[in-house]
Amino acid sequence: MSLGTLDKIFENNRIWAEKVVQDEPDFFNNLLKQQSPKILWIGCSDSRVPANQIMNLPAGDVFVHRNIANVVVHTDLNLLSVLQYAVDVLEVEHIIVCGHYGCGGVKASMSDIQNGLIDNWLRHIKDVQRFHATELRNLETHQQKYDRLCELNVVEQVKNVLNTTIVINALTEGRKLQVHGFIYDIKDGLLKDMKLH
Repeated sequence: MSLGTLDKIFENNRIWAEKVVQDEPDFFNNLLKQQSPKILWIGCSDSRVPANQIMNLPAGDVFVHRNIANVVVHTDLNLLSVLQYAVDVLEVEHIIVCGHYGCGGVKASMSDIQNGLIDNWLRHIKDVQRFHATELRNLETHQQKYDRLCELNVVEQVKNVLNTTIVINALTEGRKLQVHGFIYDIKDGLLKDMKLH
C-alpha cells in the first residue's frame, strides 16, 4: 500500500467523521456510551459484502465476525469467542450466517488446484460438497452447482452454529435467540432469507 493510499484513507476518514457530526451531532457521544447490538453477523471476508452497509444499519447495531466463506468450525477459538461474547455478554437476539453468490472460497473448494494454507480451511466446504454430492451432481451446469454450493454452505454453517454448546445452552435456558441463514446476491445487492429456522 503506497503512502498516497494511506493518506487517502485518513482523508476519507476525516471527511466521513465531519459529515457524520454535521448530520447527527451526538452520533459519536452516543456510540461511546454502550455497545448493545441485537445481531451477530457471521459472514464472508469478501470486501464486497459489508454487513452494516448491505443491511443499511448504523454502527453499533451489528456485532460482526468474518472469515473466508463464512465457515463455522467447532475448533475455531476466534469464532467461538465472538459467538460466546455475542450470546452471553451482549445478549444478541439474532445470529445471521450470511453467504454470498460468487464466493471465491466456495469456488476454490470446487477445484482440485492447490492454493496453499487456505486449502485446509476450504476442506470444510469440500465436506459440504460431500454431504450434498447427489443433489449437486444432479444439477446441469457448473454455475448452478456453484450457486447451490454457496447456499448449501450457509445451510451447513447454520447447523454448526446451532450445534455449539454456546447456542445449545442459551436455547435450553430459554433465552430469546434465533439463528438465520441468509444469502447475498452481489448482482443486485439483495439479501435472501433461506428460512432455515
